[in-house]
Amino acid sequence: METEIIVLLTTLTAVALFAVGVPVVLCLGTWSMITLYYTEVFPIGNIGQSAFFGLKYFSLLAMPLFILTGDLISAGGISKRLIKFASTVLCKVPGRLGVTTIAACGLFAAISGSNSATTAAIGRIVIPEMTKKGYDLGAAAAISAAGGTVGVIIPPSLIFILYGVLMSLSPGDMFIAGIIPGIMMVAAMVLVSMMLAMIGKTNRDGDPEVFSAGSVAKTAWDAKTGFLAIIIGLGGIYAGIFSPTEAAGVVVAYCLIAGVFLTREIKFKALFGIFFASASITGMIAPIVAVSITVQETLSVLGMQQIMAEALTGVVVNETAMIALIMAMIFVAGCILESVPVVIIFAPILAPIAVATGMDPIHFAVLFVMGSSIGFITPPYGLNLYMASGISGAGIFDISKRIFPFVLALILVWFTVATFPAISLGILANI
Repeated sequence: METEIIVLLTTLTAVALFAVGVPVVLCLGTWSMITLYYTEVFPIGNIGQSAFFGLKYFSLLAMPLFILTGDLISAGGISKRLIKFASTVLCKVPGRLGVTTIAACGLFAAISGSNSATTAAIGRIVIPEMTKKGYDLGAAAAISAAGGTVGVIIPPSLIFILYGVLMSLSPGDMFIAGIIPGIMMVAAMVLVSMMLAMIGKTNRDGDPEVFSAGSVAKTAWDAKTGFLAIIIGLGGIYAGIFSPTEAAGVVVAYCLIAGVFLTREIKFKALFGIFFASASITGMIAPIVAVSITVQETLSVLGMQQIMAEALTGVVVNETAMIALIMAMIFVAGCILESVPVVIIFAPILAPIAVATGMDPIHFAVLFVMGSSIGFITPPYGLNLYMASGISGAGIFDISKRIFPFVLALILVWFTVATFPAISLGILANI
């Protein structure tokens, strides 16, 4: 049987399995095994070796550590203190609860590195408060879902680590390149929240509270554990004291000590549950990473990169159009897949094509992750939409109707970063 027909049939099989709810790791593994068996591009026995060695990257050790960090921040009360600080600073801003939610997501993202953890941790606290103040439940959930998108852009970032391992790029360089784009995403969503409040699409939170420097100072002091976590993690990385993986370990140790002895909100008997929850998430992601190495090798041997490059070259007329088409493909993929499989499947194919047009690989990495992060809040498969729905009780359709102003704002930021590479590369160029 011709190789093309085999690949087509195995791809259709994997898609069908995914459509009926089979876990993505089994879909990717099935595709890779069947393709290798019938095409004999290299021995099928290599699958086990590839998967095993694919998990031996030192950088990947940061993945379970940052997942644990997010759970410790939430359980230790650090996230509540960050939200209170943001609320006090922004007390006179229209739609202050919505704006506070976005700002708190940005602060939380600077410690946790996960979109779903950011949405869940912040949403559980602010959504009930927003509904008490008169916010529509769907609007409150939508704001929390949108704020979570920066969880994988503002460093540290689990997806940057995965992308770096797959594409042999420095996670530290990608962390630095994601700082300004992440801040821009937060600023864009803050403006959207303010505009929606001013035109009456969300609640204005009543009369503005009185701004007090004393209150700001008090809440800042209460939130010092969160600020110190950011300083230890990011400051250690950028000062050259820690690698991203080492920083993850140090931040986990700090958050554990802070939660048990400083905020005293983590009890020793609760530690098992926290560690188990983090391990469960790691147990879902790690097999996908292992299988992804085999998928990447299979795609490479089949010449998928060259095939895709030739196909794209045949429909575009210049490099700008090529990048625009690649970004469109990333956006569409993000709408129907979670970010991990998007990176696994498309990064090895699209990144070399983008670099061949003259784009810096770090710049493209930021664009790739930004595009996939927007997919967190786009139907039909928007992970943050389902997360916000689960913690709030709001319907997916209700949240989706209210999310589009944020989607449009993030797309505008995305194209701005694509147009001006210095936004992501400027800090790196001066280090």
